[in-house]
Amino acid sequence: MKAAQPAHPQPLPLEVQLVGVNAKTGLYPGARSWSGGRHRILGKGPLESYCYHVMSRTCGGEIWFDDVEKEALRRIIWRMAEFSGIKIVTYCLMGNHFHLLAEVPHRQTWLQRFEGPDGENKLFQHLSILYSKTYLGLLRDELADLRQRSMAILAEQKIEALKKRFCDLSLFVKEIKERFSRWFNKRRGRKGTLWMDRFKSVLVEGKGEPLRTMAAYIDLNPVRAGLVQDPKDYRWCGYAEALGGSRRAQRGLCKALSKPVDGWKSAGSAEAYRCLLHTDGHEVKTAQHTNIVRHGVSPESARAVLATKGKLSPAELVRLRVRYFTDGVILGSREFVEGMFESQRDQFSSKRKQGARRISESASPFYTLRQLRVSPVG
Repeated sequence: MKAAQPAHPQPLPLEVQLVGVNAKTGLYPGARSWSGGRHRILGKGPLESYCYHVMSRTCGGEIWFDDVEKEALRRIIWRMAEFSGIKIVTYCLMGNHFHLLAEVPHRQTWLQRFEGPDGENKLFQHLSILYSKTYLGLLRDELADLRQRSMAILAEQKIEALKKRFCDLSLFVKEIKERFSRWFNKRRGRKGTLWMDRFKSVLVEGKGEPLRTMAAYIDLNPVRAGLVQDPKDYRWCGYAEALGGSRRAQRGLCKALSKPVDGWKSAGSAEAYRCLLHTDGHEVKTAQHTNIVRHGVSPESARAVLATKGKLSPAELVRLRVRYFTDGVILGSREFVEGMFESQRDQFSSKRKQGARRISESASPFYTLRQLRVSPVG
């Protein structure tokens, strides 16, 4: 008589597997900016905000995230964005790396919400996004005690230390990676470093075709990787989340399209962005049309919606040279790149007189800070 076979264990509900992701903590200890030796350009000047394409990969690209882990990373990103005051334009979470297109507001302008007689109460209300009631209660008691002992200067220094957490790209990404690493290592029962080196970033002009093109490049990642034929079918990207009804994801893509923040439906943003993805994300085959070099929508479908005479758009010509989107340091119009170069000349050789470098010899409207002489990459 055969022994009864053990029943296969049922997978735990998603919310059970994600326990700890939304846990609130005490004061984050690593509140400092650091460079890690990587050359990075941050926006300096009169603009109200600056946009960045942020990328980070697991060690050696060998650690792969499952669906639950991608969902955990997605939740941490949105939560840290809300806390930090940083807006997500779009994102894509892949198996061993992630992309973020983030808008960092002008810090002093953003901090004005905590000014005035009720400013400290508003600050504590904001801190509750990340910190527990217990910690915030202890912090209030500590501030009250310092002021009662005529040490108001120390109390203000503690408040200013908290405010330094806001509108800082480096701290934002650093804490995303560290918070996810702690949760991931506990789930997998592992120790050690999860992420490879510091994150990479490209400063992107925060309007017009440069921003639209970068957003499309990010949302098309799963299509280029051959995971799906349509980015709407990949649930861990900004476009799919927007189609699922997420208002915050919709607002981000409206920003990319220079549409009103509430114009996902009323201003035709959903249709415009879908056309952009499908016209700019076509597949690439070998010269003999035998093998696919880069996955995507068919060339026939792409050409059908492009301009007359079958010409590819300038954005598509640029996208074929995908290194510019990860290694270009700055991407935008000539005026934008030159402006950033002039504001940070001390980081470059005295022999360099101009900053902007046109991408390829085509009719591309884009310029970059670094000239990358490479062939198209699939």
